[in-house]
Amino acid sequence: MKLRDQNTALILIDVQKGFNEENHWGGNRNNKDAETKMAQILEKWRTLQLPVFHVVHSSIHPDSKLHPSHPGFEIKDEVKPIIGEPVISKNVNSAFIGTDLKERIDNLGITKLVIVGLTTNHCVSTTTRMAGNFGFGVFLISDATATFDRIGINGEKYDSELVHQISLASLHNEFAEVIDTKTLLELV
Repeated sequence: MKLRDQNTALILIDVQKGFNEENHWGGNRNNKDAETKMAQILEKWRTLQLPVFHVVHSSIHPDSKLHPSHPGFEIKDEVKPIIGEPVISKNVNSAFIGTDLKERIDNLGITKLVIVGLTTNHCVSTTTRMAGNFGFGVFLISDATATFDRIGINGEKYDSELVHQISLASLHNEFAEVIDTKTLLELV
């Protein structure tokens, strides 16, 4: 059975302009075309009139690139919400904490989720883990997520692609099925 017949929701996490300032987040972002992939998926969801949820990070720190007073808070043009698509604001890593996302999903009878967004090892991972723990069937889209270099606890530098791949490996077959955009579009 196709995902379109299973009322599968798309969740776009933190696809905000503040992430364009790469050096602020660690630099060397991987998956430079992740937003293009997200836009392809979003277009398919809209065409099929499937549920879409946009999640934004609303930082409580006034100097954050993701604070509502900063231009970086705005959702990127590639995936701007249209009328009828809810925008859910969060201020922690999980889209389920302090929001009504789960209630909205439950009220629509949704049991399967597709998750895309920024960043793989933070809000995408945390939301994916919680979605899996809630019992949703989760598809995490590997090429529609991205992250940045990270500095380890002893000052060592970890490449963004390595951080991304390890994050995906930690989630795959435990909290989600990790697939790419092409595979998802064949399933929907």
